Amino acid sequence: MSSRTKHLLRAGTLTAAVLFLIYGVSRGEAAIVLNKAIHICMECIGLG
Repeated sequence: MSSRTKHLLRAGTLTAAVLFLIYGVSRGEAAIVLNKAIHICMECIGLG
């Protein structure tokens, strides 16, 4: 695989990742994930 092809694949993957992150944040998924993480942590250490 040529160096140019690798760079294009990396750039495409990075672009897709950023677009998916923006899409998730715009739907409010970040708050949902944070809320679930807080609940799991509280259960694991016995506070919840």
